[in-house]
Amino acid sequence: MEEIFGIEKIREILPHRYPFMLIDRVTEINESEGLVKGYKNVTVNESIFQGHFPNEPVFPGVLMLEAMAQLGAILILKRFPPEKRMAYFTGIDKARFKRVVIPGDRLDIEVKLIRERHPFVQMEGTVKVDGELAASAVLMAALKV
Repeated sequence: MEEIFGIEKIREILPHRYPFMLIDRVTEINESEGLVKGYKNVTVNESIFQGHFPNEPVFPGVLMLEAMAQLGAILILKRFPPEKRMAYFTGIDKARFKRVVIPGDRLDIEVKLIRERHPFVQMEGTVKVDGELAASAVLMAALKV
């Protein structure tokens, strides 16, 4: 079954809030395939650009990793009641950054669940801008049980 939802539903699932919520919309969730897709719009108004870097704003790679993790968390955490919705990063492997991301870009994010051994999960994620790979990684997390 595919699902699509916006910021209000995302806020119900993720504990993150401004300025650290990095998902603007979920465009597809396919639980049977362990797949979730969504995006984040990068705008010049984001506070990160005050220091990274004021004269040449570049969206940090570590925030692309966090955006992948948040999208993956939506896939996993939506299965649990609100009081059990928490996951913690336990590792990042094979992180690669292939392209600079600047204000005006849209991060098209895709995360696939590759292994789940409760309470641990492993996911592969990619970030693309205009169809071009910007970042990829294997992410691991532990669910709070």
